[in-house]
Amino acid sequence: MSRTEKEAQSCWGKVYLLGAGPGDPGLMTLKGKGLLSCADVVIYDALVSPAILDMINPQAEKINAGKRMGRHSLLQEETTHLLIEKAQQHAVVVRLKGGDPFIFGRGGEEMADLVQAGVSVEVVPGITSGIAASAYAGIPLTHRLYSSSVTFVTGHESAGKYKPKVNWQAIAHGSETIVIYMGIHNLPYIVEQFSQAGLDLETPIALVRWGTRPEQEELIGTLATIIEQVEETGFSAPAIAVIGSVVNLHSILSNCRPV
Repeated sequence: MSRTEKEAQSCWGKVYLLGAGPGDPGLMTLKGKGLLSCADVVIYDALVSPAILDMINPQAEKINAGKRMGRHSLLQEETTHLLIEKAQQHAVVVRLKGGDPFIFGRGGEEMADLVQAGVSVEVVPGITSGIAASAYAGIPLTHRLYSSSVTFVTGHESAGKYKPKVNWQAIAHGSETIVIYMGIHNLPYIVEQFSQAGLDLETPIALVRWGTRPEQEELIGTLATIIEQVEETGFSAPAIAVIGSVVNLHSILSNCRPV
């Protein structure tokens, strides 16, 4: 890199990979709220709630880069290129992601690309949906009498990756609580893998949709019944799945949901 190029880069702005949390605006971090209030540009994902978007500086440029199954606003490469371009033009560029950027949010990929391009970048963690949605549903992921271990796993690996690298048979017996992100579409396959691994089909499972938002809803069943329940109710993404005996606490604790 030439001296002129280095001098030009020193004038670039900074990109913040900001976790928006799962949806409840009260769960946004103070640092995150402060960044949104002074941002010049905010490039946000599909699962960021309207209440969080309302925190954005009214003068900021807002760009929807959201990705939902079958509907991509921007390709990942286009998003990264856009971040680099905006950092060359503005002081504070926020890449706003649902949940936490480093938990199934491609934050690591985007940060590596920005570092390679010479862009100053900082990650600002957010509360991940696997923890928050479970809590709002009255399901503690750990409990002294039920579970002392938790596994977080994606149920929807990157395109072109199937046959999957997720070792479902190992996960079935790896911990007492399993939290699956983005797994509704592949739930029949996942349940089949758990069954083949010898996991008891009477194991409780909870699906939590739009966790922490006013429209949050839960579907409680067992591995033996959940597929039929999903078909009967039309339960759909975005949702997480919680598997394990801690799900039984839902009937006791769910009435204490935050308001």
